[in-house]
Amino acid sequence: MGSNRLKIWFRFVPREGWLPRDTEGLWATRLGEDLARIANVPFLQDGIAQGDVVRFVTDADGLHWATGRAEASGNCTVRVISIPSGPLGRSPHAVHERFLPFGLGGEVFSDEFPLVAFDVPTGSDFAGIKALLIRGREEGRWHFEVGCQTEAWLAA
Repeated sequence: MGSNRLKIWFRFVPREGWLPRDTEGLWATRLGEDLARIANVPFLQDGIAQGDVVRFVTDADGLHWATGRAEASGNCTVRVISIPSGPLGRSPHAVHERFLPFGLGGEVFSDEFPLVAFDVPTGSDFAGIKALLIRGREEGRWHFEVGCQTEAWLAA
């Protein structure tokens, strides 16, 4: 990897019934001595989206720890987990397929834990995406959460 690629670590309080982790590392591109742009979608960290610029400090072990968001990208983060007993089974790939018409990029956590984290860029069809999320939940296909939202998302 290039010298301006680094992993930014986030600390948070683990949620009951969720993955038992209290840190998440996200790839980023260094923009300055203490600034980096997030380059992938967070699975666990709330309040951050791909493309956001964060401030960080580097500890004695060389790990880069986020200290806060410096600039919002306008993107949203939506996480969807298929319901194993539902029509999609444990397939995160089937979830991802349902969102292809919206052109969303995303990442699959693992086939064992069928979580898809979607990057929802500014200018996306927020109303259509929200309608699909709600319909999928009502049909027993998945659960979802919005990890990072914007005013435009809320208004849609």
